[in-house]
Amino acid sequence: MPDFSAQTDEQVFIAFRDGDPSAYRELIERYHDDLLRFLTRLVGDRAAAEDLFQETFLQVHLSAHTFDASRRFRPWLFTIGANKGRDYLRKKKRQKTYELSRSLKGSEGGTAFVDLLEVDVPSPDAALDLAERDQLVQEALNRLGPPLREVLLLAYFQRLSYAQIAEDLGIPLGTVKSRMHSAVAAFARSWQVVSKESSSRGEDQ
Repeated sequence: MPDFSAQTDEQVFIAFRDGDPSAYRELIERYHDDLLRFLTRLVGDRAAAEDLFQETFLQVHLSAHTFDASRRFRPWLFTIGANKGRDYLRKKKRQKTYELSRSLKGSEGGTAFVDLLEVDVPSPDAALDLAERDQLVQEALNRLGPPLREVLLLAYFQRLSYAQIAEDLGIPLGTVKSRMHSAVAAFARSWQVVSKESSSRGEDQ
């Protein structure tokens, strides 16, 4: 089996397109964790995300001839994954619309690194364990529409700049900035709601 450790994603992809099946497996292994986490947060369902992961790489296989090898592989892959996630959410009718007006402070620069667990909102319980908090994060994310969720997750999981997110999703830089403003404000608002609901559930027990 070839050693791909020193090769870029693009070089591995070309090897796959040239007929090396081990190169395809290499790409799947390289992106398994990051892409699966992204899809899980995007659709809010681990089992569905696993199916979407498979669908994404099937689409990579079917569309291999369309990839411009002079460009980066990862943005192309995540764009396919995001599209699969959107299709899934449309079918499940999970899209929700929010009117968002709160601005994000200090985001005029060219980057937007976001930690969903460090948004400036109060925690419902200082003793909240990580599993419970992770569940609340997912509940808060589920209240965001897919376009806002996508930019937030790319910033959180991939630590991408505005420009990199724009490239990943194939949208203008200005659109990314606007969505990021709205997404962080929406997440903060949703986090407050799910936190209060969690506290109420705790008091009722």
